[in-house]
Amino acid sequence: MDQSMLYRSLLRVSLVVTALMLVFQAGLIDQRTSALYLESGQYMSAMVGMSASVAPTEQNLFTAELTRQQTLLAEREQEIAEREIELGLQAGAPTANTTTTYILASILFVQLLLIVLNYALDYLRSKERRNQAVQ
Repeated sequence: MDQSMLYRSLLRVSLVVTALMLVFQAGLIDQRTSALYLESGQYMSAMVGMSASVAPTEQNLFTAELTRQQTLLAEREQEIAEREIELGLQAGAPTANTTTTYILASILFVQLLLIVLNYALDYLRSKERRNQAVQ
């Protein structure tokens, strides 16, 4: 296979993959895909972590109790927010990050430019070869 053909096919495949990622991330077809994108990112960031333990002291016990109470308050707040969403009092969960959408769209635009430029240069090259063959 010619190297330019390999480059062209690789560029087309990357263009299609980027376009699918953009459609999925931006929620252009269905908003659930955008929510899935956000939740999977949050899930992955929550899974990365480490743990350490220390000997229990009075200060550690107070800190642990305070953390537990803050966790309970955060859970209650989340439940209230979910109820408000169900009742239509809030706008809902956050939408997809617009920065990511712009980045993916710009990558897609650059890839389209590369494909158009590649075909234009191939056309000019083949036209030049035909002119040289005629002379």
